[in-house]
Amino acid sequence: MIIDYKGATEISGPLLVLKRIPGIKNEEMAEIRTDSGTVRQGRVVQMDEERTVIQIFEGTAGISLDNTKTRFLGHPIELPLSREMLGRVFDGAGRPADGKGMVYSGVRRSINGLPINPVSRTYPRNYICTGISSIDVMITLIRGQKLPIFSGSGMSHNELAAQIARQARLAGEDDTNFCIIFAAMGVKNDVAEYFRRSFASSGASGRVVMFRNLASDPIVERILTPRCALTAAEYLAYEENMHVLVIMTDMTSYAEALREFSSSKGEIPGRKGFPGYLYSDLASLFERAGIVRGRQGSVTQLPILTMPGDDITHPVPDLTGYITEGQIVLDRALGMNGIYPPVSVLPSLSRLMKDGIGQGFTREDHSALSGQLFACYAKVMEARSLASVIGEEELSEDDKKYLEFGRLFERRILAQRPDEYRSMETSLDLCWEVLSALPRNELARIEDEILDKYYKG
Repeated sequence: MIIDYKGATEISGPLLVLKRIPGIKNEEMAEIRTDSGTVRQGRVVQMDEERTVIQIFEGTAGISLDNTKTRFLGHPIELPLSREMLGRVFDGAGRPADGKGMVYSGVRRSINGLPINPVSRTYPRNYICTGISSIDVMITLIRGQKLPIFSGSGMSHNELAAQIARQARLAGEDDTNFCIIFAAMGVKNDVAEYFRRSFASSGASGRVVMFRNLASDPIVERILTPRCALTAAEYLAYEENMHVLVIMTDMTSYAEALREFSSSKGEIPGRKGFPGYLYSDLASLFERAGIVRGRQGSVTQLPILTMPGDDITHPVPDLTGYITEGQIVLDRALGMNGIYPPVSVLPSLSRLMKDGIGQGFTREDHSALSGQLFACYAKVMEARSLASVIGEEELSEDDKKYLEFGRLFERRILAQRPDEYRSMETSLDLCWEVLSALPRNELARIEDEILDKYYKG
């Protein structure tokens, strides 16, 4: 039986408050019909003994307290799912935004997803090649991993995200079962158009599903966007047996939308005004990555977030670091020196790369080479700090060699054109060329048999 509830008791921002309605469930969808006859969508976000609170996606402007009619639909927000989503563009709530019509499918799933039983997870092993040397060699992205990119306002994270989406591919496998889910949250029109044109011009758009929430769109949609993207990723991975890389930018915009929404509900704020449940909310998104035993597909996440004031202790990057398996940190000083992508390798980390590289995965020298590059670049930083005090002319010969190695490393390994793809083999060989600028006796982290084979000094 369909029942329409007339009237409301309160309107607060995007929230419509009704008296308590028995039998209604949290996250249940609702239709709100206004005086003019237009229908808006909403969902139940809060219930107690006295009231039912509905979040209106299109906003509450023009809604009357007296004549508004509310109808509950008996199910949460659902997304129609099909392999035909590939190559399509959707808005933040999962509605088509490319003029190609609805996705017709007999499969509909709640965007809230289902938790993965930890016992059924398979440990990630194989890597995804991004075509970017600094990431592939030193912060390797493993299939099924969640590896965020920490950036800052005005840095080149959008260019990096687009480049990874264009270039990423499976190592040594057929790419026909590999796709990208790209979720953009709170972006400007020109940025959204940049992503679309970037995928189209490179020929990658056929394997990309894009969910786009603009800065002018309601913040409610921004909260739904990553959930829609991950729901599509789970379907393609676990039902269509595809390997899916989910790129989400910008998670800070998502967290700020969550803060604004929490404030409109009158909840007690936590650190910097964010809700106390920010950690569990982010975890509900990030933990949807992984590989499930018995399924051929996988979901890998590469969320991007901007650190306000470049502060890595800000609540969003701080909590993200606790949940995810490492981070890729972008450095503003490198970017100002013209280095793209400005990956700061020393604070960056991929906790799962040790089990997805080496013999049988990449190459037998990869692990030792990566460790040696980290150690040598750390000495470069020490030599630069000393040179800033006493001057480069007063440094020892060894320190001067490290300074030269640092310049080579940044110019040839870190610096890369936005349209340049480097295979894993090419990146490893290039790293050996740069590392060979140092004397062999300085490379104490690499075994002699590997040095005999690859050292070029």
